[in-house]
Amino acid sequence: MLFEGDPDPTPPEGMVNVARFESPVEAQMAKGLLESFGLECFLAGENANSLMQSAFRTRLQVRQPDEATARDLLTGGTFDEPA
Repeated sequence: MLFEGDPDPTPPEGMVNVARFESPVEAQMAKGLLESFGLECFLAGENANSLMQSAFRTRLQVRQPDEATARDLLTGGTFDEPA
């Protein structure tokens, strides 16, 4: 479930948060989707979220130039199949 709640910590330089998840499984699925389209991404807070889901959210981060594509993919946009 995409989580809308408290603000995100600042991501590393050059990266942006494109989604937050309460479930580590959903976070991994979203990461896999983006990676299958060739987008480099990172899950921040994954380990803390696995220990205590109700207290921590996993943030899915991508490089700034990939932000629009990542958001479109995560919201069900249609794109050509990955090569």
